[in-house]
Amino acid sequence: MSTRHILLGLLASGPSHGYDLKRRHDERFPQARPLAYGQVYTTLQRLVRDGLAEVEGTGADGGPERTTYRSTEDGSRELARWAGEIAPPAPFVTNEIFAKVVVSILSGGDAEAYLQAQRAAHLERMRELTAVKTAKGADLATVLSADYALNHLDADLRWMTTTAARLTTLTAEVDAT
Repeated sequence: MSTRHILLGLLASGPSHGYDLKRRHDERFPQARPLAYGQVYTTLQRLVRDGLAEVEGTGADGGPERTTYRSTEDGSRELARWAGEIAPPAPFVTNEIFAKVVVSILSGGDAEAYLQAQRAAHLERMRELTAVKTAKGADLATVLSADYALNHLDADLRWMTTTAARLTTLTAEVDAT
């Protein structure tokens, strides 16, 4: 996910300061990793440097001084370009779970036990996400974000089941090389 473009998207609704952008990001993308304030301000500085955003003003509003940013016309064009770009399927799939299975085989570990433990962790996370999305008052962004994560976890579980069924063959192939 492009923090630069997400912040431009948040600025599209009007000028904001970094604190507000971080808060809105974390609300709009509830299952994403929360943004660090430093990341927000560094990204805003780069957007200004690149002419995609500009400082609208600075004010205190009874609290600490805050700089307000707004998107420029170039920023709006860049956001529209990015938002319309088709996200290509990843050409290479790096899967930490698969890597750990192979390394477990290579090192004489118990790949089957690892897959069982990983499956249990996935199921626990799926229970947590299901509780989040079915909680009273859950907004649609939260539900859709949880559904996205649940579908990916489900795909991982199906892959783990397939891999567990083929573990003997995989072990023979890994040991033969």
